[in-house]
Amino acid sequence: MFLKGTHSYALRLTVLLAPCCFWAEVAYQGLCLFKGTETFATLGNTFGVAGYSSKQRSSPLKQNCVWDSSPWLGAVFWPRLSALLLYPWRGVSSACGSGRHVQESSSHLGAPGAASLGQEGWSLTHPVFAPDSRHGQTAAGSKAEWDRSQPLGYPPLTKILASFFGKLLGQELDPLKNVLVTVGAYGALFTAFQALVDEGDEVIIIEPAFDCYEPMTLMAGGRPVFVSLRPSPAPKGQLEYSNDWQLDPTELASKFTPRTKALVLNTPNNPLGKVFSKMELELVADLCQQHDVLCISDEVYQWLVYDGHQHISIASLPGMWERTLTIGSAGKSFSATGWKVGWVMGPDNIMKHLRTVHQNSVFHCPTQAQAAVAQCFEREQQNFGQPSSYFLQLPKAMQLNRDHMIRSLQSVGLKPLVPQGSYFLIADISDFKTKMPNLPGAEDEPYDRRFAKWMIKNKSAPSEGL
Repeated sequence: MFLKGTHSYALRLTVLLAPCCFWAEVAYQGLCLFKGTETFATLGNTFGVAGYSSKQRSSPLKQNCVWDSSPWLGAVFWPRLSALLLYPWRGVSSACGSGRHVQESSSHLGAPGAASLGQEGWSLTHPVFAPDSRHGQTAAGSKAEWDRSQPLGYPPLTKILASFFGKLLGQELDPLKNVLVTVGAYGALFTAFQALVDEGDEVIIIEPAFDCYEPMTLMAGGRPVFVSLRPSPAPKGQLEYSNDWQLDPTELASKFTPRTKALVLNTPNNPLGKVFSKMELELVADLCQQHDVLCISDEVYQWLVYDGHQHISIASLPGMWERTLTIGSAGKSFSATGWKVGWVMGPDNIMKHLRTVHQNSVFHCPTQAQAAVAQCFEREQQNFGQPSSYFLQLPKAMQLNRDHMIRSLQSVGLKPLVPQGSYFLIADISDFKTKMPNLPGAEDEPYDRRFAKWMIKNKSAPSEGL
């Protein structure tokens, strides 16, 4: 039951969510998302909100509605919910996305006492063995603080990545030919799109999706082609799960044309938290091979999988290594997003094009952070599969946070969709609109944006408390 009065309700919600460092994304259900009409918002430990609107395409996620996939997560254990951020997942006024939402949210967050959070600024307890990324003197050698590393990656890091993931993918990886270290997984994605997508190429994007896939496709001259995961309603009185969202095989097959260059796969998925099953991956793999299409597999959340589910890399399936780029992130793997170290792995005949883009853009990544990540992987390789493995400890800790968030949201009348991977969680906020229908904003402004701005103005945490 909701408390009387919007302020007391919001305060109760913030107190319940404060001990949790898991994301919550919340939706107003109408005729679009789920059953939705117009709005979708994100509530998290930071209450970060991103949105897009699409007027030209028809799908259960986008017809005149706003979808949020912002991956912001801020400082853990805040005394109350801190801030709402607006971010354009789908461009509103230009092909590559409008900066209007970002500018507007910046002005709100710039107000006295508001906390400004960067994208993906979440934090967890780091591995106890994680070195300081400024440790060039000890880990990278006495000259590493001053000298550039190899442009394609710090050799100890590319070597351990090849060894560690080679076993998981069932491949003998050459550190020089099959591995590229990038400025975060974001850099890996950008490099892949720039290297492989040409003018007029079609790129299939499975929705809901991370916000960068569409603009990166457009920036490379490609054309995004969208296919939706579709929910199966849960039995009455039971919670829905992220894996209840499925691809329609016929619809997916219809998206492949002679112009299709690549398909973007994200598992575990942002923002649903869906972990694609082996059967689903085999469906994608068969279509990619049938149509000679590349697969860009964003697997940054591969260690955040819950409830006994198993992450499977599509590159490990028969016939897929030859056409797949597998992208990972030290920030997600070791809870160290500030290091901005990512990587991409794949066959040399594809990777050579990424190396060309990389060498003619960022050229190389800072050595010290790479050395720190190399040490983390060296330690993890020794402990992998054992109780001391951080990749076993991390999902256990995050599942506790997820379960706490679910109970908290349920206790105030929300209906969360249980994620089975990643650190995202979405839930129905239709009761928010019932209890708070007349929030300030333009007449045609979607409810989630008005709600976001209301929260920024009224419920943000003081910046000095961060």
